[in-house]
Amino acid sequence: MQSCKGGGRMNNRKKEAVAGVLFAGPWIIGFIIFTLYPIVISLYYSFTKFSVFKPPVFVGLQSYKEIIGNDLFLKSLANTLYMAVFATPAGILFALVLALLLNMHIRGLSIYRTIFYIPTIVPQVASTILWVWILNARYGLLNNFLKMLGVYQPNWFQDPRFTKPALILMGLWTAGSSMVVLLAALQDVPRTLYEVADIDGANRWDKFIYVVLPSISPSVLYLLITGLIYNFQLFTPAWIIGESQGGLNQGVYGGPENSLMFYASFLYYNAFSYLKMGHASAMAWILFVITALVTWAAFKSSNKWVTYGGE
Repeated sequence: MQSCKGGGRMNNRKKEAVAGVLFAGPWIIGFIIFTLYPIVISLYYSFTKFSVFKPPVFVGLQSYKEIIGNDLFLKSLANTLYMAVFATPAGILFALVLALLLNMHIRGLSIYRTIFYIPTIVPQVASTILWVWILNARYGLLNNFLKMLGVYQPNWFQDPRFTKPALILMGLWTAGSSMVVLLAALQDVPRTLYEVADIDGANRWDKFIYVVLPSISPSVLYLLITGLIYNFQLFTPAWIIGESQGGLNQGVYGGPENSLMFYASFLYYNAFSYLKMGHASAMAWILFVITALVTWAAFKSSNKWVTYGGE
């Protein structure tokens, strides 16, 4: 009897396993065809000279050497690192300020939260076009406001000194998603920690430094990593603005002095304008290695400043 029961359980487990594979089958097939295969084939193409219209020819590390020796590649990498270093912490800090404000107990709080979150659901192309108008040097809303205050009005998208700060400013407008993450983390801070801080005579600043920041540090780490990955792949706003300033046909690759030429934009031009798929694949793998190293460094450093529950 026991052997029959054991055999029945094994058959049920096999049936469940088969059913699970069948249900997961469409996703597994889609992953292999649309994700795993492109990853593997791009690695092969990175060692070839491939123009889509002709069969790939294996050239070894030649594509990597040509890409790394290209001045425009170095310019795009420098621009991308600039955004990763400055735009990522700026976005987190701005989202944290919004989250702290929306964590207060005031009337109409849900309305304010909705207003701050709405920009994140606006299509990126539409929001970029809107900001091109707002930051217009002659009749833009921001420069008109600065003129009323008697402050210097930058030539945002024509002066290479201000193109990337303009992109950072645009990015702050869509801090709503990060704000929601931090707001949830703030509301999850145990009340007992605030009570203990009150007993110890801590002021608001002490509570923020020693209670709030350690408690929300895992969420900050998440936003740091996702923000770095996003800025390493920054493409849409820079491409739209760069093309609006002249475009490829006039020799303007990425805005004035190529100050808006980012890594993803240069990769796009290599792949679809020059049809250098080998170079584009090599660039993709270089970006993957850089992103992986930066992500690893962020995780490694988190041991010193991230505090998890119970620690």
